Amino acid sequence: MIFQDNIIKQYLKNVYFIAGTPCGGKTTASRALAKKYDIPVYDIDERFPEHQAMSDPAFQPAMNKDFRDADEFFGRSVEEYKAWLLQNTREQLDFILLDLMRLSTDRPIICDCHLTLEQAAMVTDPSHIAFMIKKPVNLVDEYCNRPDHQGFSDFIHSATDFEAAKATCNETLMSLNAKYYEDVKASGYFYVDRADGLSVEETVARTAKHFGLEMPGASAEGAGSDAAAKTANDEGKTVTAELAVVKVEKDTPFAKEFLHFVENCSWTEVREHIAGLIRDWRFTDWETMFAAVKDGRIIGMTSVLKTDYYDLPEIFPWVSCVFVEKPYRGQRISEKLIEKANAYAKEQGFTKTYIPTEFAGLYERYGYRYLKDIVNYGGGTDRLYVKDLQ
Repeated sequence: MIFQDNIIKQYLKNVYFIAGTPCGGKTTASRALAKKYDIPVYDIDERFPEHQAMSDPAFQPAMNKDFRDADEFFGRSVEEYKAWLLQNTREQLDFILLDLMRLSTDRPIICDCHLTLEQAAMVTDPSHIAFMIKKPVNLVDEYCNRPDHQGFSDFIHSATDFEAAKATCNETLMSLNAKYYEDVKASGYFYVDRADGLSVEETVARTAKHFGLEMPGASAEGAGSDAAAKTANDEGKTVTAELAVVKVEKDTPFAKEFLHFVENCSWTEVREHIAGLIRDWRFTDWETMFAAVKDGRIIGMTSVLKTDYYDLPEIFPWVSCVFVEKPYRGQRISEKLIEKANAYAKEQGFTKTYIPTEFAGLYERYGYRYLKDIVNYGGGTDRLYVKDLQ
């Protein structure tokens, strides 16, 4: 089946692509943008094992090619190595695009990826892609010196003749990226060249402006505490001038307002489930919901629950249903919702909370650490994160 480019672009309209050369700063820029604007990162390298497990050698031969050791891997000619890399990237792209279509239906995603200029033109508009580039010189040493590339460093150093393996790798990467580097600069696409010496903050600011992520007042965030809200008339109605995160109480006008918000939110996958919990108030013991309120309007939510979308009754409490309306994303509101949920859980005597996600690098910034992979009721695999409450 062949999809036309306009269809692909429409389905990927919520995806912001960060591409470029090795050591150009893709990962650093992606993570920094994600942290500032509260947008999850989809890292294609982290997804490769999952995609490889789903692949078929008949259709994805490069993804399934086995190598006995580093000597065989780096013992290929530069042209063989180069052709394998290009084919491997092309084969994985099908899996990547399907993932992104699913994950970005109602939320923005930053994709840390490898795209040729031709692939970029196929999958997205120029306003939704940024290239982080660096002139390719001695890439192996720079790549191996990064802590997150320790696996590759160990692998190439296991070669019988490390210097020969390094030379082959450097020549291959040079042949792939020297022209690519110049083509990006001449393409008209937005790019940041590391030779310009921009700081991470400056790179993020320029890229965010290019993506249209900057919003008036986005950095002027309220404290997110109850002190920012006037919570309490006798009917339980909440009025705010700044951002506040407010506990939803049963049988109050605010609970009815919150139900209306949930029933009309864009998170279609869980909307009816959450609305059903609220309508019937199927919360037990300490379970509850929190609403983010700004200028008198509900704009986000989260919950503290005993169970989530997993057959794991021994694990609780879950910080779940973290959602912020699209116009208010990038203002660290999710962080304040999670902070409030954790403070509440601590008040209830819990020493840990758990969050499930499909993404790596999303909740670590809130103090969570990866615990293990878990299987949801739909049969899919998610990542379970835990936070120790101090």
